Amino acid sequence: MRRIAKILGLVAVTVAALGAGQAPPARHVEFSQEGRGALEKVGAYLNGLRTLQGDFSQIGPNGQLDQGRFYLLKPGRLRFEYQPPSPLLVVADGRTVAVFNSKLKTVDRYPLTDTPLDLILGDKIDLLHNMAILSVQHNPGTIVVEARTAKNRVKPNIIITFSESPLELRQWTVIDDQGLPTTVAMRNLVAGAPVSEALFVLRETTAAVGTKARN
Repeated sequence: MRRIAKILGLVAVTVAALGAGQAPPARHVEFSQEGRGALEKVGAYLNGLRTLQGDFSQIGPNGQLDQGRFYLLKPGRLRFEYQPPSPLLVVADGRTVAVFNSKLKTVDRYPLTDTPLDLILGDKIDLLHNMAILSVQHNPGTIVVEARTAKNRVKPNIIITFSESPLELRQWTVIDDQGLPTTVAMRNLVAGAPVSEALFVLRETTAAVGTKARN
C-alpha cells in the first residue's frame, strides 16, 4: 500500500491492502445527534455534486510535494494530472483506475471496486449507514470524516476533511500499513461546471505501451 499511497493517497490503493471486494463488518459505533447531522449534511453535499475541478497539492510520507490539476465527474470518474517532474497521470473511468507513468511508459490498472472511491464518487452516498465510517468530528468551520478500507481494520486509515462555510471537499489523508500519511489538499474548486468525458479515457496509444493489469 505504501507505493500506491505515495502515488495518490486515496485513489489507487492496492488490492491486497484493502481486502478487495470485502465489505467492512457491522460496526459498533453510535453517532451523536450532532454527528448524525454532520454525516447527513456531507452526504447531501456529495450526492448533489456531479462535477468538480480544481488544483491539488500532495504531500507524501517523506515530505515530497507534488502538485497538479484534478477533474471529477460522477459517478466513478476522476483524473489527476501531475505537474512535472512527476511522470504520473491517474485516470478513473468508472470501471478501473489507471496509473500511467510517462517515464517508464507503463500503465498499472486497478478495479475501481477495489478502491475506496465510492466514499466520494458513488452515485448514491449514504455515509450514515456506510459500515466503513468509524467517526465524524464536527469542529468549528470543518467536518472531518474518518473511515476504514477493509474489514480487518479497527482503526481508520482514511481521513476526509470538508470545510463548512461553504461546504466543500478540502482534503483527504491516507495512512499506509507502516502508519505513514499521504495528504492530498484541494484548492481553487469549481463545482458544477461542464467537464468533458474525454478526460477520463486513457488513450489506447498510450495504454498499449507496457500495460500491467492488477487483478
